[in-house]
Amino acid sequence: MKRISRLLSLVLLLGVALFATSCSSKLKPLSQNNFNVTPSPLETVGNQVPVTINATFPEKWFNKNAIVTITPVLKYGNNQELAGTPYSFQGDNISGNRTAVSQNRGGNFTLNSTFPFEEAMRSSELYLRFDGRVKNKRSNLPDLKVADGVIATSALADVATTTPSVAPDGFQRIIQDKQEANIMFVIQQANLRQSELNKQDMAAWKQRVEEAFKDPKQNVNVEVSAYASPDGGLSLNETLAAQREQNTSNYLEGELNKRNIDTDVFAHYTAQDWEGFRQLVSASSLQDKDLILRVLEMYPDSETREKEIKNISYVFDDLATTVLPQLRRSRITANIEIIGKSDEEIMTAWTNNPKELSVDELLYASTLTNDESVKESVYQYVTANFTNDYRGWNNIGTMYFKQGDYAKAEQAFNRAAQVNPNAPEVNMNKALLAIHENDLTIANELLGRSAGADGLGEAMGLLNLLQGNYNQAVGAYGNSYTNNAALASILVSDYNKAKQTLESVEKPDATTAYLLAIIASRTNNFNDVISNLRNAIGRDRTIAVKVLNDLEFAKYRTNQEFMSLLK
Repeated sequence: MKRISRLLSLVLLLGVALFATSCSSKLKPLSQNNFNVTPSPLETVGNQVPVTINATFPEKWFNKNAIVTITPVLKYGNNQELAGTPYSFQGDNISGNRTAVSQNRGGNFTLNSTFPFEEAMRSSELYLRFDGRVKNKRSNLPDLKVADGVIATSALADVATTTPSVAPDGFQRIIQDKQEANIMFVIQQANLRQSELNKQDMAAWKQRVEEAFKDPKQNVNVEVSAYASPDGGLSLNETLAAQREQNTSNYLEGELNKRNIDTDVFAHYTAQDWEGFRQLVSASSLQDKDLILRVLEMYPDSETREKEIKNISYVFDDLATTVLPQLRRSRITANIEIIGKSDEEIMTAWTNNPKELSVDELLYASTLTNDESVKESVYQYVTANFTNDYRGWNNIGTMYFKQGDYAKAEQAFNRAAQVNPNAPEVNMNKALLAIHENDLTIANELLGRSAGADGLGEAMGLLNLLQGNYNQAVGAYGNSYTNNAALASILVSDYNKAKQTLESVEKPDATTAYLLAIIASRTNNFNDVISNLRNAIGRDRTIAVKVLNDLEFAKYRTNQEFMSLLK
């Protein structure tokens, strides 16, 4: 009997062991308490939805022969879902490259995923999907919900409202011009020689002054600058330079009177032209010119300079024949202002005969009208008649961009780039197109070649917004008054600046009011929430649906006035 009893006990123990093994081959479902989601609810960074999940496997849960893969899954819309990054774990008895989990100790692990944002994700749920297997037998582990919804405020950043860069026209109402001529003198003399007065450049100078004076679109005055070379002593040169100035001024006044030219003559003289001396020596091929230049630096006193330079006798001989004669002169300058067409004259010419206008005048004409169709016509004319000027192609591309015709904008910007691939405006505008295509890497490269482009701060601000660099975005926008600039301030919780920016937007739209409502919600100002949402919905009725799904306003979903507004 004892023997039978022992046999029965052995069978019973074996059965218990088999039962225990059978039960342990199954993995039990985990609960939400085993997972901590950050942030919760989820929140967009730019146009991405990043999530960090801290997972805990409790002691004794992970079977030594188990392989478990956990995949974050975002469920949204009409039975849509998007899988994130899968993470695989293995038990003590499994070999491989998965993350090992001790059955006795359990463990804590971090799962990171990022989902590209879609509007429907505002109303969504984050689940964990489990694929658990023990000795190739699948354990039935249901999807586990771990978070609700996505706050998508950063996704309000909009490339379509970013101002593309218009290339400058280069038009100048008044152009400064000058005509110069030199009258040379013999050493230690101030008399005007006929050979100098009959030179070709003097004749050309007189003719140019006469033309400018007689042209109602030009203003002219005359400047006389007389000099003596720095050799010969200061007292002598003072007298000599003054006499050269006087003789030259008298001659010019006589010549102007002959031609009935009544204009101002400004005269001055320089006794010792050390600056002119330095320039001529620097540009020369004189032996030991560096030595002469060092003397000029070392000795500010004129007499000492002259003495030291004369002491270098072998050099001074060359100076006396090549440099010093060029300093004994009177330089006469005609300062001319060329007055361009008035705004009225330019627009009249554009209407009646655009061929009268230069390319800069045409591009300037586009700035004189608020009629977008006229602007576009000007740019079309420029592209047809000045095909090798990138500005026409670039600027008409900005028109297409603002119209939302990105295909035509791309064609125009590419044509501009063929003409001038280094134009900063073209590179910035191509960067905006890259942002529209969500190619932020290319956009970043193009913006790096856009220094000096008008509106670059806005483009850099937008790029930083989309990359989640909110503080940098605020800095890039500076004092720009746009929806995107205000959004950057909202995302760094600077609600006062954001509100001031939105209230200064030149042409507020539905998004302007919507952002003001978000500020009001975050600062618990219910009255402003209602008034701004009413304004936004009045401008764009589709916003009512967005508001209903926006977690920025979730706390008002039980408020009757709020819900009535959205019906």
